Amino acid sequence: MSKGQYTIEVPAAVGRQIDRTARKQRRKPSDLVVEAFRHYFANGGIPEETPTPAELRAIRRGEAAIKRGDYISFDELQRREKMARRPRRARAKVS
Repeated sequence: MSKGQYTIEVPAAVGRQIDRTARKQRRKPSDLVVEAFRHYFANGGIPEETPTPAELRAIRRGEAAIKRGDYISFDELQRREKMARRPRRARAKVS
């Protein structure tokens, strides 16, 4: 088997996890990455799940709502949630 050399970038947390695991298992970090890639390719990549009939109905309802314009933006959703979580001020009593 011929070998190639690749340079990849991983998030710092992933790099620390690779290094920590390599030390524990007394292996080279590159060996762990090779094993991970082999596992990934042997299992067909990232697994996909088939949606249930109920999930498909929910997706169709959501798509129909979007076509009707019946939706809000993510920013609006966050704003509404923030408003809902705000403590309410006590009202002044009127005599």
